[in-house]
This record gives sequence, structure tokens and C-alpha cells, in this order.
Amino acid sequence: MIHGLVSVIVPVKNRPDLLREAAASVFAQTWREWELLIVDDRSTDATSAVARELAAAGPGWVKVLEGPGKGPGLAREAGRQAARGEFLQYLDSDDLLLPRKLESQVDALRGNPRAGIAYGPVTVLAPDGTPVEKWPQLSDRPLERMFPEFLRHRFWHTGAALLRREVSDRAGPWLDLSLFEDWEYDCRLATLEPELVFVPETGVFIRACAPNRIGSGPGLEPWRLRQRARAHELILGHAQRAGVGVETPEMAHFARALFLLARQCGLGRLNDESRRLYMLARAASTPERARGWDFRGYRLAARLLGWRATARLFTWLRGFKGEAGS
Repeated sequence: MIHGLVSVIVPVKNRPDLLREAAASVFAQTWREWELLIVDDRSTDATSAVARELAAAGPGWVKVLEGPGKGPGLAREAGRQAARGEFLQYLDSDDLLLPRKLESQVDALRGNPRAGIAYGPVTVLAPDGTPVEKWPQLSDRPLERMFPEFLRHRFWHTGAALLRREVSDRAGPWLDLSLFEDWEYDCRLATLEPELVFVPETGVFIRACAPNRIGSGPGLEPWRLRQRARAHELILGHAQRAGVGVETPEMAHFARALFLLARQCGLGRLNDESRRLYMLARAASTPERARGWDFRGYRLAARLLGWRATARLFTWLRGFKGEAGS
């Protein structure tokens, strides 16, 4: 590990032009002690050539790695394994670092030796490059600890945070998830209870609608449902190990998300996932909620009709109630 070095890890697939822009934002950093690790996740266009060009002509230490072609999680892990820095900065290939991002957050961590993660606000850009003013704000306020906030939603975007390498090593490797891999990783970090330091200076531009996201596509395809189910099960386990109780609003919110995903898996003919998520949703609920009519009725219907038919029935009933109440 090289003291003071920031390892910037960029997973990319089929985004040659966006990769140039992301790399340029790294080259423009006021903090000069960085290395750029581009992980090409089996691109089929000019991306590989652009990555090699950047490595040859870049103003700093740029290395191109070959990803396994299995999504952003394992691509980031390939970069993490090769990283030499004291600090890790993950950067999606469609995002941009503002010039002082690394400097301001390295200074924050150096000024707070006990802190493991520095983070700050992000600005969302529309396709034409203008800021989206009404976009929900992320990582725009100080947070004392990651849980239980991260159970309700992903509080920060991937690029918003700067990690000490030692914190990342304690969290372990990125998993072979293609969806919600970043949320799962953040919740794994949360179990470590790292001290956080908030830097109010915006550090990242993220694009609202960028092409060729590694994990993009319709959300109800069977393989995507399996990925979502696995990620949610892991996230729940992290929260439970961290001591987030069923009485908290954040756990109640996540229990509802589990129940919804159980129904979606039922609609997708994934009976095992549907059954397991249903049981997890009950386990994540208060005893009173777990004994409620919707859980009991759903289980009874599943025994009589099967998980797919029950999912269709309850989805229809919820839609009917919504229409009747509108």
C-alpha cells in the first residue's frame, strides 16, 4: 500500500466516449497522488482501444484490467485487488469527479484519523448536461452511522464516498451480483460501523440516464429477480447482524420491500425465491405485523393456489383497492 495514494477504480463496458470523460475528470484532480484502474468488463466495441489509449497517453499512472464479464461487482473487485492506494475511490464510467473531489475528502480523512469513509453531495445531470434540480438529494447531510439509514435506501451514490483501504479490506470482496451489488456492499460496510466524515462540497456529477449500464434492463426478467432476491436477503442479514430491530421504521420499510419482491418472484414463476422472501418479510416484521391478515392470507392462499397464482391474486387485489380509493 502506498501512503497518500488514491486508487480510482472504473468498471466499464461498451462506453468509449463516456470512459474518456470519466478519465478526464480523474486527470483534472487537484490531488495529484492517484492511480486510475480501468476494468474493461469484456467490451465488444471501441472501449478496449480507448482504455489502452488512455493508459498510454494519460498524465498519471493508468492501468487497464480485464474484468470477468459478470457485472460491475466483480469488475470493481478486480480493480480493488490491483489497487495500491491508501484510499479507494469507485467511479462509475458514466460519472464525473469534480476537480477537488479527491483533495477535499483525503484532507477530511487525514483530519479525522478515526474516520473510515468520507463522503459528500452529488449533482445529477440531465442528458443535455444541465443539473436536475428536482432529483432526490443523496448524501447531502451529515450521517452519524450508516445503519439504519441504509436499510431504507442507498443513502449515497457509488462515487460519493472515499474509503480507507483498511475499511474495504475488512468488508471483504465485492460479490458476483449484477444488481444491487453496490447497496449490498454498502450494507456490509455498515456492519463495521465505520466513523463517517461529511464533506459539504459537491464532488461528483452523475448522469440520470446513461446508456449501456452494466446492470441495466427490465426488472422482472427471471435472472434479475434472482439477483434482486439474493441481494435483498444479504442486505437483511447485514442489518440483523448490525442489530437493526424490527420495531424501527427502516426495518418496517425493508420488510414491505421484501414482501413486494416475494410477489414479483411469484409472478416470475420463481417459487423458491417467492417462498423464501415471504418468510424473510415476516421475520423482518414486528410480531403484530407478522400475524396480520395479509401475511396469513397470503400464506393460506399459497398453500391452496400456489405461489404464482397467489401473487397474481394479491397484485390484482392491491390494484383494485388502489383504484377504488382514488
